[in-house]
Amino acid sequence: MMNTSETFSLLFNKNQNTAYKALKILQKESEHTDHVYPFLDTMIDMLDSSQSYIRTRALILIACNAKWDRENKIDKIIDQYLGHITDEKPITARQCIKQMPMLARYKPELKETILFVLHSADVDRYDESMQTLIIKDIQKAVKEIQK
Repeated sequence: MMNTSETFSLLFNKNQNTAYKALKILQKESEHTDHVYPFLDTMIDMLDSSQSYIRTRALILIACNAKWDRENKIDKIIDQYLGHITDEKPITARQCIKQMPMLARYKPELKETILFVLHSADVDRYDESMQTLIIKDIQKAVKEIQK
């Protein structure tokens, strides 16, 4: 039996491999149970981390726990969450964009807001090679959400 609290604390491990493994375990757990949901407030705090790895993990886990969000905590912080579509780090932005279809699926009331932010995302801050990738990610996410 996994100890969710211990696994969650590994998200902050200095060893990126350890932290990544913890993320994968928590993602899988979130598919089947709401055991990770009680950590949502911490995940929301993680969105403001100066470390992009921490922000990325929070973005992924918040989306994975959207289906358990009966208290509508995600609805309250959706603007903060969507701000990461154009995160200063392009890798974090891309991971955020990739979570949009899941977020829209479990939070249908946020679908229009999500689509609006995706459509109006200004990707000029990134170098050209990254802009192309991010634009493709956005197009893919929009297409999936509109299905």
